[in-house]
Amino acid sequence: MRSYYFDDLPGDQPLPHDSTRPVSEETLTALGVLYTRVPVDAEGRWEDRVNDIATERAYCNHDVMSISKEGLGDEFEATMKMFYEEHLHEDEEIIYILEGSGFFDVREHATDAWVRMHLEAGDMMVLPAGIYHRFTLDMGNKTRTMRLFKDEPKKAHPRGGEADVNPSRVEYLKSFPGITSVA
Repeated sequence: MRSYYFDDLPGDQPLPHDSTRPVSEETLTALGVLYTRVPVDAEGRWEDRVNDIATERAYCNHDVMSISKEGLGDEFEATMKMFYEEHLHEDEEIIYILEGSGFFDVREHATDAWVRMHLEAGDMMVLPAGIYHRFTLDMGNKTRTMRLFKDEPKKAHPRGGEADVNPSRVEYLKSFPGITSVA
């Protein structure tokens, strides 16, 4: 996994948009984003490790999404647009890349800048509840991703309005020093 600040320049969303300003794993951890590497192997040892992580974090559900133009056909553009819309979830979410690669962007709370993470097969990321984020494929244009959930997947809340005062967002913001309430 490689992480850096998004350059905010015009261009297709699957382009790297690399500002050349790296973001450290410590910065990601401060945002509540956790990263680990679980290499995908033919022997299936990755499954045992993912199951161990799911048990440690009290996850009981998962799904596997295969995203490609070939696989989604006419729904591809609409699906990619939906995933790229800035949103939050009310629960923590684990993402594990089984095949292919893509970009997850998260909002840095203090600056509102996008932090872009390029994930490839074997990369696992934990997003905290209440963090604004989005996803897009990279130029490889395909991925197979496992998402793990504590319960059933909950709907995404687009940024703004009700999402800004959603209890999961409020709790996320309170995790930062000096923030005691959200207006």
